[in-house]
Amino acid sequence: QVQLAETGGGLVQAGGSLRLSCAASGRTLSRDAMGWFRQAPGKGREFVAAINWSGGSTYYADSVKGRFTISRDNAKNMVHLQMNSLKAEDTAVYYCAYTPRLLATTLADEYDYWGQGTQVTVSS
Repeated sequence: QVQLAETGGGLVQAGGSLRLSCAASGRTLSRDAMGWFRQAPGKGREFVAAINWSGGSTYYADSVKGRFTISRDNAKNMVHLQMNSLKAEDTAVYYCAYTPRLLATTLADEYDYWGQGTQVTVSS
């Protein structure tokens, strides 16, 4: 069993930045890929970013490429999402997700555990 807890959400003006963090417990993540997804009101869950087990490979949705950066600290069992140049359309609940795969995946169905989510609201 893996427990994931996201922190760092909040209200920010368009153009601003936030850093989300995901703390994992119940398992050492050093051999597992991790991902971030988001869900806006009235919409389905959407892939945002993913990182492989070592942090050597990262993947991003086109809508966030160049603005968001995913990183991991395996020593602390944490994953982060740095979000810059935020836009109103980035408003959503952001979820951290765990997959036992070594390589990152953009598919929500391939993630086994999810956090409770953290709200990000960007005002225009």
